[in-house]
Amino acid sequence: MAGGRPTAYDPEYCDAVIEYGKAGKSLTWIATELGVVKQTIHNWMAEHIEFLDAMTRAKELSQRWWEDEGQVGLTADKFNSSVWSRSMAARFPDDWREIKGTELTGKDGGPVAVKAEKAEWTIVDTSAEGGT
Repeated sequence: MAGGRPTAYDPEYCDAVIEYGKAGKSLTWIATELGVVKQTIHNWMAEHIEFLDAMTRAKELSQRWWEDEGQVGLTADKFNSSVWSRSMAARFPDDWREIKGTELTGKDGGPVAVKAEKAEWTIVDTSAEGGT
C-alpha cells in the first residue's frame, strides 16, 4: 500500500463488528475500536465479502438499537425527541430522512400551464459611434 502501513485484516473482526452493531455503535466507533481509520473499514468491506456482510448486519443492528432506545425514550420523563429524531436522520438517512418539498399544480390540480414567449435581441456595435 503506497502512502501508509498495511493493515492486518482478521476474519474474527466479523463477529466483533456484529456485536458492536448490537450495541448501537457507528462505523467510526467500530473503526477506532479496531485501531484503524474509516477508510480501512471501507477497504476491508471492498476486499472481504464476509466483512461487508458483517458490517451491513452491524449497521442494521445499530439502527435497531437506536429505534429501541427511541421507543423506551417516548415514555421517559426527560426524552429529547427532537435530538433523537435528528440523530436518526443523520445516522440512518435511507429510513429516517425527512423529505420536504413544494409541489406546484395548475388549475383544479392539473399541470402548470407554461407559455413560451418570443424573445428578440438587438446587437448594437458601439465601436463605430465615436469610440476609439
